[in-house]
Amino acid sequence: MKNEKIISFVFLLFLTCPSLVLCSNEGSNNGMSFEQKLQACSTCHGVDGDKPLAPDYPILAGQHQDYLVNSLHAYKDGRRKHPIMNIQVKVLDLSNSDISKLSQYFSKKQGLKGLGE
Repeated sequence: MKNEKIISFVFLLFLTCPSLVLCSNEGSNNGMSFEQKLQACSTCHGVDGDKPLAPDYPILAGQHQDYLVNSLHAYKDGRRKHPIMNIQVKVLDLSNSDISKLSQYFSKKQGLKGLGE
């Protein structure tokens, strides 16, 4: 059942964001700007990374930058497995610079740190 939901979501994502599919076939320089790649991340994780689309999607806001960098690289090279994220890093063709900028962007957002204080 969970796999069916994931497959349905990926299909829905490609239907609602056709530019992701079109750009995926353009090789290493897919023509997407950083802002477009950020918008693709925001589709599932929220504009500031603090409002995920589904309860089992992680909150990116306030995460440590090095954790986000390592996670994205792990998805990119296949060390970390997730049916959506492994596809996303390939479709978005995230460069090291993109990974660094995305990680910095989300790490600087207000997360859940300090809520219990």
